[in-house]
Amino acid sequence: MRAEAWIFIFLAAFFLVVTAVYWFMTYEVVGTVALLLSTLLSSMVFVYLLLVGKEVGKRPEDDHDAEIHEAAGELGFFPPKSIWPFWLSLCITLLFVGIVFGWWISAIGFGLGVWALSGLVFEYYRGDYAH
Repeated sequence: MRAEAWIFIFLAAFFLVVTAVYWFMTYEVVGTVALLLSTLLSSMVFVYLLLVGKEVGKRPEDDHDAEIHEAAGELGFFPPKSIWPFWLSLCITLLFVGIVFGWWISAIGFGLGVWALSGLVFEYYRGDYAH
């Protein structure tokens, strides 16, 4: 993770220089604070990558002599199919249509949205794909 850490330390240094230049050119507080927060965010990501990089050790991506099979492994879990995103999108549509035509439609959309969100969250606790 050395390459990623170097990118973020350079970003932090860049934002620090830009923050100072911006402050002395404009004396504007909001933009200066935003740039300072960008500096701190880049520094935070740099420290995280530095600590995790020491813990993980050398990755195949960092080794110039590494083979492709050294980085192979499980990519994650991908659900085969789900109807719940469709129901959630319909409920969100009802919420926004309710803003235009009447609050009672938004109330129906909110109630159905709780049902659809519960179905999405608990999809793998019951039915065909229960764990």
